[in-house]
Amino acid sequence: MKVIVGLGNPGAKYRGTRHNIGFAVLDELARRAQVSFEAAPVEALIARWRERDALLAKPLTFMNRSGEAVAALARYYDIAPSELLVVVDEVALPFTRLRARAGGSAGGHNGLKSVIAGLGSTDFPRLRLGVGRGDARRDLADHVLAKFESGEKADLETFITRAADAAEMFAVADIGKVMNTYNPDPTEPDND
Repeated sequence: MKVIVGLGNPGAKYRGTRHNIGFAVLDELARRAQVSFEAAPVEALIARWRERDALLAKPLTFMNRSGEAVAALARYYDIAPSELLVVVDEVALPFTRLRARAGGSAGGHNGLKSVIAGLGSTDFPRLRLGVGRGDARRDLADHVLAKFESGEKADLETFITRAADAAEMFAVADIGKVMNTYNPDPTEPDND
């Protein structure tokens, strides 16, 4: 079984914010699987996607403490870090860009820092979703906790669908295939 975890903050106050795009992707996966999230034996909501032999999870510990729930899920379900995909917002990527990685640093992301600390490892796949940096004069926390701007909303649904496609591919393949398929920028011409 694989586990796909979307990071975000619980509660209506945070719904639709850049920081909660991980939750939005998990909601799209649950819609496809026709499953509902329910309480878990840890601080998270989970849904089983039986056709993909995957567990979908949304930690309820808030972004900066996500690792507590992710580590508890991994222990409870006996999941190796390599079988876990963390879906998270990324300000260093332009809006609508995806970047999958097999492991690596937190890159300054507090949610990933918490997951690394909880798992005691950097060797877990992650899918970073570009939400852009916004105005450099604006506080970064204000940017990620803000809702998407009207000019971004036209592309948001397509972006969430594409990210969900990448996460679904991880459930049935490996992170290498996800990286090869989704890391190239679709707006750049092939160099072949």
